[in-house]
Amino acid sequence: MKHTAARTRVLANRALLRLTTRVQEGLEEAGRRPDRGDISTTTVIIWVAAVTGAVLIAGTIAVVISKYNGKLNGL
Repeated sequence: MKHTAARTRVLANRALLRLTTRVQEGLEEAGRRPDRGDISTTTVIIWVAAVTGAVLIAGTIAVVISKYNGKLNGL
């Protein structure tokens, strides 16, 4: 189905209207309830540290396994 320029403009305007309406509703909600249960900075720091630690541990295990792979085959 071919879209004409006018139809494309209508679809773009409709999407823009939905987006601006949603943003406006979100801002109004934030004004009514300032504490909406947003994630605190401390929680984000803890999660980043936990994920970083897990990646470092997995990387270390991968390096050790690849280094000693030939020696572990005989076990």
